[in-house]
Amino acid sequence: MIEERKFGRTIAGEDIMLYSLKNKNGMQADVMNFGAILVNLFVPNKNGEVKDVVLGYDRAKDYFVNGSCFGSTIGPVANRTAKGQFELGDTIYNLVINDNDNNLHSDGNAGLHKTMWQAEKKEAENAVTFSVSCKDGLLGFPGNRKFAVTYKLTEDNALEIHYFASTDKDTLVNMTNHSYFNLKGNDSETTVEDVKVWLKASHYTKIRHGAIPTGEIASVEGTPFDFTTMKQISQDIDAENAQLALVKGYDHNFVIDDYEAGKVQKIAEVVDEKALRTMEVYTDLPGVQLYTGNNMVPELGKGDALYPCRGGICLETQFFPNCARQEGFIKPVVIPEKPFTSTTIYKFVN
Repeated sequence: MIEERKFGRTIAGEDIMLYSLKNKNGMQADVMNFGAILVNLFVPNKNGEVKDVVLGYDRAKDYFVNGSCFGSTIGPVANRTAKGQFELGDTIYNLVINDNDNNLHSDGNAGLHKTMWQAEKKEAENAVTFSVSCKDGLLGFPGNRKFAVTYKLTEDNALEIHYFASTDKDTLVNMTNHSYFNLKGNDSETTVEDVKVWLKASHYTKIRHGAIPTGEIASVEGTPFDFTTMKQISQDIDAENAQLALVKGYDHNFVIDDYEAGKVQKIAEVVDEKALRTMEVYTDLPGVQLYTGNNMVPELGKGDALYPCRGGICLETQFFPNCARQEGFIKPVVIPEKPFTSTTIYKFVN
């Protein structure tokens, strides 16, 4: 049975509800209708010890600001768009400038992660579907659009996230989830620098000032960006490297090897040997943003835990940053005749 409880109220007085998905192994995912946000993710380790492994807040109202986007569903277009502008057809569209001279995550104050969604419990699937509609021009994008995000918890300890978007006019869609994982537990007050990471990515997209891609898809071989063999984050995160210096660590898009549209494949693995937890990541998208929380400032999270800089790791599956305008990148155009669908899975194995 999917439990439902009140978590708070919006400024407008709407009830914010928290939905709990549980499985037989002691795993639990708590998601809410404000922002379609993943609030808690309780995961057992090899010894059966259960910890909440995502960063976040105890109170709904703290998500009204949420500058780090803890647990957020990001859209319509995730990541950065240079100069907050793109062209589609014969029309130039302008987005809010909210990150240096660029747009980040569509709109940090009014994006999908700051919106109330409608919730539908799906008991038979152990899932909750959140849906929301956006009018033509809202957030700067064309089309009357409908978005849906389904969180599903399986009996093999996988949290599946299924995305859907439809439109009545050609538009852009690049949705992702912005959860920060700390496999020791969100209350550990530790960095993630000692975890090991593997990525199915022999290339990454180089960036310039403002973390905007240069357009170059570069080989990771011989660089700090080579995670094709599993290694500890701390091994190279502070290496003398111009790319790392631009964003104070890892905040880069990695290009998935053997990408095939619509094919869900394993693209990442995170191992925390001290926590005795391993997380696998699956997606059908061509890129993944590895972000190590370099811009986090120490702040109080759940249970008054003090989250430090680099206190969580994000693996944001996506189309490439600035895909709205960068020549050579897949442009995620969605047309009325073909809705957008995508799947990302975070699976925990022992």
